[in-house]
Amino acid sequence: MLLYLLVFTVCLTILVGTVTMLMLSRTPRYRTEPEHLLTLFDKTLDKRVSVAEWHTLVDYPIRHDDYLENIRRRAQHVMEEHGRPWQVVQGGCLLSRTGRDELEALRDHLRARQAWREA
Repeated sequence: MLLYLLVFTVCLTILVGTVTMLMLSRTPRYRTEPEHLLTLFDKTLDKRVSVAEWHTLVDYPIRHDDYLENIRRRAQHVMEEHGRPWQVVQGGCLLSRTGRDELEALRDHLRARQAWREA
């Protein structure tokens, strides 16, 4: 009987500790920052981005900054209009020439805004 109470107490302590730890911990959140988008745009223009990396960042909504959300949507639109994901596997670029030009303009605009905000 003593062994039963000891095992029961240890299991109950572990269970209560685990539930308490889970209830007090926060859900991890990912915040897309301008540097993430700039890095993605640079990698895309240098033909070093994968389709999965592009979709991981561009398809995730940005709720904390309306300007970044607008940039993300414009990048998503560029991919819809000028995307060529089948060429990445063959060593090509993710976007057509027109798409790369639009993405470069978008990158330069975001970079100029970041420089203005830091100054």
